[in-house]
Amino acid sequence: MKFYILTLFPEMVMSGLNTSIIGRAIDNGYIEIEAINIRDYTIDKHNKVDDYPYGGGAGMVMQAQPVYDAFKAIVEKAGHDLPCVYLTPQGRTFNQSIAKEFAILDEVVLLCGHYEGIDERVLEEIVTDYISIGDFVLTGGELPAMMMVDAISRLVPGVLHNDDSTVQESFSNNLLEYPQYTRPEEWNGKKVPSILLSGNHAKVEKWRYDMSVERTRKYRPDLLEQ
Repeated sequence: MKFYILTLFPEMVMSGLNTSIIGRAIDNGYIEIEAINIRDYTIDKHNKVDDYPYGGGAGMVMQAQPVYDAFKAIVEKAGHDLPCVYLTPQGRTFNQSIAKEFAILDEVVLLCGHYEGIDERVLEEIVTDYISIGDFVLTGGELPAMMMVDAISRLVPGVLHNDDSTVQESFSNNLLEYPQYTRPEEWNGKKVPSILLSGNHAKVEKWRYDMSVERTRKYRPDLLEQ
């Protein structure tokens, strides 16, 4: 799968994604990530990509032209139309189900806004989906884009050493994941639940399911209503 990330800060995006599991997935060819600097496509002699909003108000708005030209350059390079996701608090809230939607795609463009946003006219031209990561405001779309890449990439076959890792984790069945333990068997006076040491796989699975339900009921009861 290939991610194209349209941003004013490509170095921020790539430095965060070139590490750990995602970095290894890139090295092993399971995913590709290309960060495109929108500023490279401005026609302004001072490399400006923003201007004051019509109607007044605080802040600056990213101009349509450099965003449009950057996107069209990607499409021309790919040789076909591409889905384009705009990261914005106004979008549908990203979750595991949406991550699965995107994980079956071959390519996707993630558009990162900045300042007070992007000129609405170019959004109407190129954006196919609007995604939010929650009801709060950030300084730009780079962190949400990185979060999306991470969540989606984990679902791409081969990215994780064990593809079963995605089956029983949080949100896979509208349940939070059960508690996890590792060595030593006792730490700071706290022992690993004896059922996990029993070797009885059926009882272990039942315990894990019960713990998932209990944890979901305590922390995210809304998931049980879905």
